[in-house]
Amino acid sequence: MGTSQSREDRISDSDTESDSDYYEEEDDDQKQGSSSASGSKPSSDSTSTHEIEQKLNALKLKYPSSSSPTPKIKNAVKLYRHIGGNTPKAKWITAEKLTSYKFVKTSSLEGEDINDYDDGEESNEKGESFWFLGVGGSKVKARVSSDMQLKMFADQRRVDFVSNGVWALKFLTDEEYRRFVTRFQDYLFENVFMVKASEESKMKVYGKDFIGWANPEAADDSMWEDAEGPPEEEEEEVEKDRDLTEEFEEVANGGVQSLALGALENSFLVNDSGVQVYRNMDRGIHGKGVCVRFDGGRAGSSSQTTTPNKALLMRAETNMMLMSPAKQGKLNTSGVKQLDIESGKIVTEWKFEKDGTEITMRDITNDTKGSQLDSSESTFLGLDDNRLCQWDMRDKRGIVQNIDSPVLEWTQGHQFSRGTNFQCFASTGDGSIVVGSRDGKIRLYSKTSMRMAKTAFPGLGSPVTHVDVSYDGKWILGTTDTYLVLICTLFTDKDGRTKTGFSGRMGNKIPAPRLLKLTPLDSHLAGKDNKFHGAHFSWVTESGKQERHIVATVGKFSVIWDLERVKNSAHECYRNQQGLKSCYCYKILLKDESIVESRFMHDRFSFSGNKSPEAPLVVATPQKVSSISLSGRRL
Repeated sequence: MGTSQSREDRISDSDTESDSDYYEEEDDDQKQGSSSASGSKPSSDSTSTHEIEQKLNALKLKYPSSSSPTPKIKNAVKLYRHIGGNTPKAKWITAEKLTSYKFVKTSSLEGEDINDYDDGEESNEKGESFWFLGVGGSKVKARVSSDMQLKMFADQRRVDFVSNGVWALKFLTDEEYRRFVTRFQDYLFENVFMVKASEESKMKVYGKDFIGWANPEAADDSMWEDAEGPPEEEEEEVEKDRDLTEEFEEVANGGVQSLALGALENSFLVNDSGVQVYRNMDRGIHGKGVCVRFDGGRAGSSSQTTTPNKALLMRAETNMMLMSPAKQGKLNTSGVKQLDIESGKIVTEWKFEKDGTEITMRDITNDTKGSQLDSSESTFLGLDDNRLCQWDMRDKRGIVQNIDSPVLEWTQGHQFSRGTNFQCFASTGDGSIVVGSRDGKIRLYSKTSMRMAKTAFPGLGSPVTHVDVSYDGKWILGTTDTYLVLICTLFTDKDGRTKTGFSGRMGNKIPAPRLLKLTPLDSHLAGKDNKFHGAHFSWVTESGKQERHIVATVGKFSVIWDLERVKNSAHECYRNQQGLKSCYCYKILLKDESIVESRFMHDRFSFSGNKSPEAPLVVATPQKVSSISLSGRRL
């Protein structure tokens, strides 16, 4: 286990090395001084060299010399490459002292030399084509996308990005820097939405109410400012230096699929053999040595034993709904199993049906943020590609069904005809619902209707694979493969009242979202095929309480952001940025294997013993489960 914090180093030409032979790069007057001071060669050699130089100068050959001005090159840049990863020997080296970049539109640059294209050239090939960035001939060839994790440093006229390694471009003028960034963002828009970037096309893609998506610099950020909570006494400046301290680490008996945290006595890990029970403690969760096995269910059950990929606690955390995929690689399933935790038995296997026809669900969740604590809870929410509904474990007369193959009662919801492509959802403290879609859209539904979204935020081009919402509904957190998106739902209605987008139409003064990203270096270290998944706010279930942190998982990293810092418009990450504000200020918890899930325990476990302003973080890998304190203090 280890920790690190995102950081960026300035690239200084005086201390970088060459990509080819790792010699010290010096400016011209340093080279001349070094040459005159060496005195290691005989004077005859020096005289001979001097005579040759005189003869060459007499020929007036048009070769650049150390004293001549830098030749004018279109799109001139300095290219650097990062080596050494996160080791003490990590550094930037010079890949090209002076080269040029090009944007070209083609189906592929595989095996192609960028020098064969003109800058801005669009091929006439049939089929789909995309914009690519090429630098230094064939040193860098990358399709313009969010996978590049481009990060801007306006004060250094520099951008960093990922493309089979970590690279940096430094521009010779501010104008050239701004021109590159603008072109990159326009070509990214075109690659994503398949239409050339213009004011008209952006308005068509995002909608007239979402000017902040199309033009972030013109967005009204006042709601971000209004929503910022007062600084808490406990956090002060020490928060910036807060360490991540491992309190417990235990073997998890292998094959961990999901983590179900409880707010009361116990939490649970679902693995290949069953449900492992853990006791909730002030400093994290600790194994009780109890395992509820899946084969201990009802007599006569013919269901195949498949490891569930979803576990939902209900009825004051005495019952658990277990959801298993019907087919390998597919999330959709036609039913759930109800586990009575106290008896350790599967008491019911429910089927999903509507109007007598069996249907599937891809996800389930609690009615509200805190309803798993309600001992009488008998309903829960369901989501499929084009369905959003509520299920009831009672029949119409309110009697719990106990037949062999009971059918859940569809109490309310809507089956959309087509096009929604729902992926994930979550509920607020009052039962409002947020739904993320494959096209990147995020829809808000009030607690009274699942038929029509009150607000539909446009997508940014990447599918939303997971979504969370704050208890009060003010903040939406969407997870995509390469970034997190934080959305403020607050708006002022015509009567001057502040509301959320769950309760009404937000109008045209909607604040622009903010992105939470890894630096190009950290993204590269996380692994090429590793993607963000399962971003969550810290967990509160009480009005007036505020979430403090955000945690997400990517590869072997658990990444933690301070929510107040992300909301602060004056935060240093946002200075001199073009486009949507992106926050790179985070802490990383590194494990020795890929992480299954990272979640904060319930808020009731904060301020416990170690005086931490945040509850412990629980991190589950396939083989282990760890409890992490943000206080940096051990008991």
